[in-house]
Amino acid sequence: MSLRRALHFVFKVGDRSKTATFYRDVLGMRILRHEEFEEGCKATCNGPYDGKWSKTMVGFGAEDDHFVAELTYNYGVGEYRLGNDFLGLTLQSSQAVSNARRLGWPLSEAGEGIYLAEAPGGYHFYLVDKDQPTQDPVQKVSLAVSDLQRSQHYWSSLLGMQVLEKNPEKRTVLLGFANNQCKLELQDIGGPVDHGTAFGRIAFSCPRQQLPDIEALMKKENQKILTPLVSLDTPGKATVEVVILADPDDHEICFVGDEAFRQLSMVDPSGEALLDKAMAADKSDEWFAKHNKQKAKA
Repeated sequence: MSLRRALHFVFKVGDRSKTATFYRDVLGMRILRHEEFEEGCKATCNGPYDGKWSKTMVGFGAEDDHFVAELTYNYGVGEYRLGNDFLGLTLQSSQAVSNARRLGWPLSEAGEGIYLAEAPGGYHFYLVDKDQPTQDPVQKVSLAVSDLQRSQHYWSSLLGMQVLEKNPEKRTVLLGFANNQCKLELQDIGGPVDHGTAFGRIAFSCPRQQLPDIEALMKKENQKILTPLVSLDTPGKATVEVVILADPDDHEICFVGDEAFRQLSMVDPSGEALLDKAMAADKSDEWFAKHNKQKAKA
C-alpha cells in the first residue's frame, strides 16, 4: 500500500480572517490554492450545506509531498460545535513557537519541548520546539476512537496502513502508509466519539484503479460508504474521482485518485491573492453586525 499517501485534514472554519492569521503568521504555512464554489459539494466536502462556500489549502509546501490543511468556509455560518473526535495535529517548528510568542498567540506547555496552540474554532495544534525539518514538518494527526482494537483492524487490515508504534499505557496506536508521510495516531478515549458539527475529514490518495477495489472491499466487509465512487469538478481544473468512507467511529475518510489529484493540487501562485480578495469581498460580518444579528451556529 506504499502507493497510498496521506494528503490533508479538512477543518470547517467560521472566521476566515483569524484562521488565515493563525496558519500564515503563527504556523508559517503558505496558501497553496484557493477556490470559491457557488453551491455545495457532491461529496459533502464542505459538510451538509448547499450554499456558497470556499476551500483554501494551506501547508509548508506543495501537496505532492506535504500533508496540508483544507479550510472550508460556509458563507453565513460563523461557528461550529467541536466534539471530542479531533485530538490534534502535531508539527515540528521552533519558528512557529517563536511566531506565537511574538504575536501574543496563547501557548500552553503540553510536554517537554511541546506547546499547545489553539486555532480559531478551538482546534488543537501541538508545536514541537525543534528546528523545522527540510521535509514536511507535519508529523501526525490524532483522532479519538472508542475501541482501539476494532479501529486498528479497520485502518491496518482493511485500509492497508502499517502499525508503526503501540503505546498500551496511553492507549494509542500510530499508523502510516510510509515512514516519510504524516502519520495517523488513534487514541482510545474509553467512550463514545462525538463529532459535533465541526467534524472533519482525513484524505488520502491512491492510484485511480484502486478506488473501485476500496469500495468493493468496504461493501464486502459491511463497512460504511458515505459517498460511492463519484467524479468531482473544480472549475478550470482537473476532475478527480473520490470514494468517501466512515470508520467504526464515523470518522470521515476520503480516498481520491492520485493521478488527477496531482494535477488538481498544483500550487497556484495566485492562491494568496485569491483568498485575500475573497475575504475583502465577504461583507457578511458587517451585514450581521449592522442588522444586530448573529451568524448562524452550525
